[in-house]
Amino acid sequence: MHENDDPCLAHAMASSASCADLHDHGDLTPRASRRGLLRTAGLLGAGALASTAMATPAQATPGWRPDQDNQRFTLVVMPDTQYLFDEDRGDSRPLDASLRWILERAGDENIAFLSHLGDLTQNGLAEEFAAIGKAFTVLDRAGAGYSVLAGNHDITSNTTDQRGNSPYLRTFGPARFKRAKTYGGSSPDGYNSYHLFSAGGRQWLVLALDWRPSTAGLAWAQSVLDKHAALPVIVTTHELAFADDSGAAHLSDFGRQLWDQFIARNDQIFLTLNGHFWPPGRTVLKNDAGHDVHVHIANYQDRYYGGGAMIRLYRFDLARGCVDVETISPYFQGLPAARRNELAELEIELTGDANRFSLDIDFPARFAGFAPVKPRDPRPASKVLVPGTLAYWRFDGTERAADLSGNGNDLIAAALATASPLALTAEHHPDQPAHASLRFSGGRNKGSYLRTVDSAPLNRLTLERGYTIEAFLKLPADFDAHAWCGVVTRGGTGGDTGKTGDDPDEPSATLNLSSGAELQWAVFPRNLNKISTNWSHLLPLNTWWHVAVVNDGTHTVMYVDGCPVLRNPSTPAAGLVTANKPWLLGAYHYANVVEQTFYGWLGDVRIVGKALRPDQFLNS
Repeated sequence: MHENDDPCLAHAMASSASCADLHDHGDLTPRASRRGLLRTAGLLGAGALASTAMATPAQATPGWRPDQDNQRFTLVVMPDTQYLFDEDRGDSRPLDASLRWILERAGDENIAFLSHLGDLTQNGLAEEFAAIGKAFTVLDRAGAGYSVLAGNHDITSNTTDQRGNSPYLRTFGPARFKRAKTYGGSSPDGYNSYHLFSAGGRQWLVLALDWRPSTAGLAWAQSVLDKHAALPVIVTTHELAFADDSGAAHLSDFGRQLWDQFIARNDQIFLTLNGHFWPPGRTVLKNDAGHDVHVHIANYQDRYYGGGAMIRLYRFDLARGCVDVETISPYFQGLPAARRNELAELEIELTGDANRFSLDIDFPARFAGFAPVKPRDPRPASKVLVPGTLAYWRFDGTERAADLSGNGNDLIAAALATASPLALTAEHHPDQPAHASLRFSGGRNKGSYLRTVDSAPLNRLTLERGYTIEAFLKLPADFDAHAWCGVVTRGGTGGDTGKTGDDPDEPSATLNLSSGAELQWAVFPRNLNKISTNWSHLLPLNTWWHVAVVNDGTHTVMYVDGCPVLRNPSTPAAGLVTANKPWLLGAYHYANVVEQTFYGWLGDVRIVGKALRPDQFLNS
């Protein structure tokens, strides 16, 4: 039976109590054959399946030091553990195993925080809380960041957070957390709390709300959000949503009140987590600002062995803009296969859309309403003219053709028979010094481009001591019909300089793009009678990229957004050959005939007469 299928659900959810008070303590575990259970009854030794012993938590390595700047971190969620702490029934070892797993893997998983979703115990008795409180001391000793909250089984369920003293409050009230680094504070009644953890280069707020927050409790919660108005918020509470058998979540009657009165009004809240009901499920709701709020329910108490203190891992990846979610049981995972019975085998890891899934979240966009990312300010040319700069071009004003290095490598406009104008735009890479670009709309045998003047010193340089060529670019969605359009190309062919290997009609040097949007640097080095090429990976379209080709006088490495690509040749390549002809921006030539112009946006372009490190690039 699922709680939301119970006939008394509508009545109970409309009141301050719940059907869970009557029905979430029953034995709903799937039955195995008696022969199967007897055959594998040595789960943890004789009598383990019905053990009433409360094992002492294992000692863990002290110290809790998540990497706060890592763009990848993990939030651990633990729902209802009530059947593990049920008078003289239950078994604390599954919880011990989960807490030990969290501490042992805190570094590898970069675990930043743990949230328990309530119903820590079955009856809210002092002896039950003494047992689970003892288990959680392993986190206290390690200085781990975590939160707990009261579920309906932890307190008198028909009361609000104004209920006063209780075994829950004495065990997990403000006194327990006062020395915790992540603890922000509690409401005056002690039943609501907030916690701050740092991960992904920013702070996050976890708001742990009571089973039934009162008007005063919600006012306190609002004051917390008002005081931390720029922080993304995760709301944890015991009851908010239930799910149907398909895994689709729906707000309960109480959950609808909490949503309307509090969650929907606060755009900072992007994720809510609750237990109480089963099965697990999820949905996405729109708040009053029209933004997504992910609403998730996790509860495994109805599974074998009370859920075995199963945990859910929310692996945030800010670089990829996603959260990968996985549900596992460290307790059953940790048992040798020979000691796992047939039901335990089913609990090692849960799959399916309700328990293993990914969320795509554009974090900067989702948080822009309360914590906008300040765009990087433009930088004047004087700030990026590093020693050795030979030419620097940017397109943010009327001097778009001038070489801002002062070396006289100015650009002039050129066009094919079918010309198309170059358009100044405000489009730019977020880390580009100039907040502007040129839009090229050319193609094969048509379009316009730029070239250096005939007297430019750059035309005759061989750059034998090394070079760095950088450019910012963006390719339109329909780029595939514009293969081999040049980004930066040197005038003159390999044949013009005496190079006879490969195809001597190819340019002496060119940075261009395949139809698959792969960058290619193809060059006749001075020491080779053939073309040396570097290749990037396929570049996603409609995205700004920074490319740098770096030669140290011996080898050439291509970088995309400061990252070295795979296909860089190991054969030495020294310098560039020259026919003393102009360099082209936004064009490719073959046999000295310009036959293809660039299609897309070009931002700042810089050529430096030595190898630069990635931290010296224009996008650094």
